[in-house]
Amino acid sequence: MSNYVEYNGKIAFHPGYYIKEIVDNSGLTQEDFAKRLDTTPKNLSVLIRGEQSLSVDMAMKFSRMLNTSIIYWLNLQNAYDALIAEFKSEKELENERKVFALFDYKYFKDNFGLPDLPRKIDEQIKEVRNFLDVSTLSVLCKKDMAVSFRSSATEMSEANIIKANIMVQIATNMALKRKAPQFNRKKFEESIRYALTLTKEHDRFYKLVYDAFFDSGVVFIILPNLPGSKINGATKKIGDNIMLMVNNRRLYSDTFWFTLFHEIGHIINNDFGISFDDECGEAEEFADEFARNSLIPLKEYEEFVDMKDFTVPAIKNFSSRIDRDPAIVLGRLQNDGFLDYNDWNTKSLRYKYNVKVKYSI
Repeated sequence: MSNYVEYNGKIAFHPGYYIKEIVDNSGLTQEDFAKRLDTTPKNLSVLIRGEQSLSVDMAMKFSRMLNTSIIYWLNLQNAYDALIAEFKSEKELENERKVFALFDYKYFKDNFGLPDLPRKIDEQIKEVRNFLDVSTLSVLCKKDMAVSFRSSATEMSEANIIKANIMVQIATNMALKRKAPQFNRKKFEESIRYALTLTKEHDRFYKLVYDAFFDSGVVFIILPNLPGSKINGATKKIGDNIMLMVNNRRLYSDTFWFTLFHEIGHIINNDFGISFDDECGEAEEFADEFARNSLIPLKEYEEFVDMKDFTVPAIKNFSSRIDRDPAIVLGRLQNDGFLDYNDWNTKSLRYKYNVKVKYSI
């Protein structure tokens, strides 16, 4: 290791650089100088090479031997450390630029009020870093950074991983700001049953579900989709609470409620992580089955299917009997292959939400 470091036209001099000059000009060997300094030749040599920091004890010895102040020597070390930290920060910024290039700053500006900084990439990076509350955007490259990725059935690119982590980080930070009561499983199960009564309340369900879940210790967050994240939803334990996040890219009522109850299923199964497109495995099968049977009771659904009448009036009648939004029944029938997704006769049953949520952290 050298006793000075060069980077981007700047040089950081380790105290060892100056100590070598002093030893060379003293006319003494390093061994003799070390003895006068009351240290070992090895310690002096390591210090001269810049391989260890100048300690307070060594600063005191140099100040006494050379009739200088202790502060002078400690300032040399502090100046070196500060420049090295600056070099590392600049190198890390180079890495952050590569990460930043994989997503769009516009997502943060449009949805979360970050300032408009056209063409000022480094300032945009700083804004996103501060907003996400991370020391570097490079941490977003790590799978399972904030929560388990479970086992995605599709190969994930670095951009997918970064964007997924961004969404979970935002949801986590939002949940941390909302001081919910301690998680109570019994209350949560009651709030789940209550949520099922709201599937037809298209204009006001979110606030009602949010409040019910919140009282049970679950913070329910709907986030705007970050294109390319491939996230459907995520759950995470946060202290005494649980964060439950769903993506708003699937805001047709049937897909929204299925996604929500899929994530609820993960919580019920004490399985926390991110749900991606096309996932498989035992945990996903459990969550899917929980969502299907919660939204439409299995026995009633089987009886309805046996009737083989999938007209709009029949779907509406059955939906009314089980107190569900008809779109949920339609979505189940389409998923199970009883109706075609492109059947225009049933288009009137679909409902697209326009959930307006105030996003602030």
